[in-house]
Amino acid sequence: MAVEELQSIIKRCQILEEQDFREEDFGLFQLAGQRCLDEGHIDQLVEIIQNEKNKVIVKNMGWNLVGPVVRCLLWNDKEDDKRKYYFLMLDVLVKLCNPKELLLGLLELIEEPSGKQISQIILLLLQPLQTVIQKLRKNKAYSVGLALSTLWSQLSLLPVPYSEEQVRADDHGLCRCCKALAEFTQPFVEEVAADKENSVENEKLKDELLKFCFKSLKCPLLTAQFPEPSEEAGNDPFRCFASEIIGFLSAIGYPFPKMIFNHGRKKKTWDYLEFEEEEHKQLSDSLASLAYLVFVQGISIDQLPMVLSPSYLLQFNMGHIQVLLQRTEESVFSKGLDLLENGLLRLEDNRLLHQYLEIKSFLIVPQGLVKIMTLCPTETLRKKGLAVLQLYINKLESQGKYTLFRCLLNTSNHSGVEAFIIQNIKNQIDVSLKRAHDNRWFTGPQLISLLDLVLFLPEGAETDLLQNSDRIMASLNLLRYLVIKDNENDNQTGLWTELEKIEKNFLKPLHIGLNMSKAHYEAEIKNSQEVQKSKDLCSVTVGGEEIPNMPPEMQLKVLHSALFTFDLIESVLARVEELIEMKTKSTSEESKR
Repeated sequence: MAVEELQSIIKRCQILEEQDFREEDFGLFQLAGQRCLDEGHIDQLVEIIQNEKNKVIVKNMGWNLVGPVVRCLLWNDKEDDKRKYYFLMLDVLVKLCNPKELLLGLLELIEEPSGKQISQIILLLLQPLQTVIQKLRKNKAYSVGLALSTLWSQLSLLPVPYSEEQVRADDHGLCRCCKALAEFTQPFVEEVAADKENSVENEKLKDELLKFCFKSLKCPLLTAQFPEPSEEAGNDPFRCFASEIIGFLSAIGYPFPKMIFNHGRKKKTWDYLEFEEEEHKQLSDSLASLAYLVFVQGISIDQLPMVLSPSYLLQFNMGHIQVLLQRTEESVFSKGLDLLENGLLRLEDNRLLHQYLEIKSFLIVPQGLVKIMTLCPTETLRKKGLAVLQLYINKLESQGKYTLFRCLLNTSNHSGVEAFIIQNIKNQIDVSLKRAHDNRWFTGPQLISLLDLVLFLPEGAETDLLQNSDRIMASLNLLRYLVIKDNENDNQTGLWTELEKIEKNFLKPLHIGLNMSKAHYEAEIKNSQEVQKSKDLCSVTVGGEEIPNMPPEMQLKVLHSALFTFDLIESVLARVEELIEMKTKSTSEESKR
């Protein structure tokens, strides 16, 4: 019945001119075609569509059947014998139908699904979509841009696999889609590369391809995990996709050195492009992703001029590193760590000039490392952040180290980080005292200015000693080192000139603070022991934070641990004061002689 109904509609339309087709005819044609599919008359439907007499009708109305045919392919079992007819019919419709209408129909179909069906329909329709676009004679660049934008928008909804197992499983089909999307884009890239006349339409097509490459560098390549560069890594789907994208950039006239080294300049090579506001926001992420792929993964790094110095490369990558470290996803800021480490390892120790710290990113990046060290929930990344910060310190010349130490002491607001910086200051003082040249930044007046930031208590005697214990211990150890290494008569460090101020701002308030803190915690212990007898739960305040409902035996452990910390600080403080007394007494006796 459905076949006869379709034939009746076609017979009536055969006597009409193209422009005389009515909207009602389109609706009836689609309805009858859909019924043929529903009733299983697919072979007869294919025969009707392939009939030469129906060519004009199919050209104008056939695109309405693409949706139903695609849904049959998605929903029917892969073992269904009729699938070959569905594919044949889809192929015929793509060849015969109006390409403009067909393009819009295909893109609507791609936008429809969600979840795992996104990749299924993309993989199914990419080849028909490419064929349809190639048939268009006008506004081809617009059509390519529209198609790539639609495809990317759908792919960006798919989760990016994280582990190697997830990549191999490719449950949502993102890896397969990336490979297919590169194959889809390739002919248009070749078309741009082959046009030596730089026609207006060709320039528009180039712009659309450039936008697509930027988007792909942002998603999925920015968040995708890559294996360590090796021969086996060449088969990784994301690495292959990244290689294709970087190759596309070069083919259309944007090799990566041109892209990376223009980032951050007032005039960029892509300023003339009409990016939407959201696309502009993606540029920094995309270029940072590109820098990682080239310098860490080594993709197309042979295009890099060999004459560029390591410090020059680090300077241009620092902006990209800053972008990566400011992101909150571990998969992204870990790339910032890798890119920074890669750049620093190219440099010799103590050779990075202090003038580089006048560039904003050179001070923002180490502060980003501090955030990773203190806030990242993953221990391996925290340790990596610490190791890279130490590497960064090692590469700076003396004045640069000095400047960075001052910056981090003023901005880190973390006792452990401050202790790490103070230990580095101690190391630099030791180096300076052992060599005659280049020691002015960690001896004399410059050092005293730095010690003013170290040898003091932020809140005086009221400072929370437990919360600041790491910093206080590091400061005391530094002071002990200075007293031992620098004699009062030599006074290379300037310590002995400033001793009175140090005692006033640091040692005396620390004594008072220790006495108050020990008294407080001893009272808390007594209270906890009394509570323990009653077997009740209680709360305890440690480091300024209340921990509620803590069992009394656990509370006692915490309180005793705090007291142990205070005793440790007190013993080092006593040793420092003993050394100061010994040194000053010895100097006094020598002067009497």
